[in-house]
Amino acid sequence: TQVEARDLITRYGADPARVAVVEPGVDLERFRPGDRTAARRRLGLPERGYVIAFVGRIQPLKAPDVLLRSLAALRDREPEMADQVTVVICGGPSGSGLDQPTALIDLAKTLGVADSVRFMPPQTGADLPALYRAADLVAVPSHNESFGLVALEAQACGTPVVAAAVGGLVTAVRDGVSGVLVDGHCPVDWAIVLGKLLACPGRREELAAGAVGHARNFSWTRTASGLLRVYREAVTAHRALIA
Repeated sequence: TQVEARDLITRYGADPARVAVVEPGVDLERFRPGDRTAARRRLGLPERGYVIAFVGRIQPLKAPDVLLRSLAALRDREPEMADQVTVVICGGPSGSGLDQPTALIDLAKTLGVADSVRFMPPQTGADLPALYRAADLVAVPSHNESFGLVALEAQACGTPVVAAAVGGLVTAVRDGVSGVLVDGHCPVDWAIVLGKLLACPGRREELAAGAVGHARNFSWTRTASGLLRVYREAVTAHRALIA
């Protein structure tokens, strides 16, 4: 993203004339809107109530603990709503998360929300798009992301994203149009944002429509074309230097 490009220039002294941005893309044939109820049945999730999904590596950088803590905060603020929420944590331990593979499970128990949390291993094939479709919201509370492909995949499936306003997520999510960006990682702030969206189905529908439209700007075709263009420009510039 442009954020990363600026870092390369300001922190590493890269020549601005030799820095080009080609944003990642998503397979819009695989990740597309579908029936929410059917998706929940496929994955064995409650057909009624709300589902908030986290998808990604289970490690501190991805901050899945923020989602669990926000669920606990939501229970304190709006217990009737929180009782209808199922949080799905989909992924496997990675990186520093390997040191404490059961840390999230233990945290859910400590916070008293284990009864509302479902842990799933990484999903493949048609099950990953189904998980995005099954969710009312997808949460991406990462402390940093170079881009945030999960956010883009979810939006392509018509699911609004609530994400931390960090790194590439400010590009992957169009704030107020395809989802909501949250400043910081305070669980209470996250609980407020999640609660407001869950309480307003009309707003979620608006964001869902915006999410699909936003994701269309990040197709695999666009990414491939951009990459080929950059390589052509680099080859042309190199040939001019050695001619």
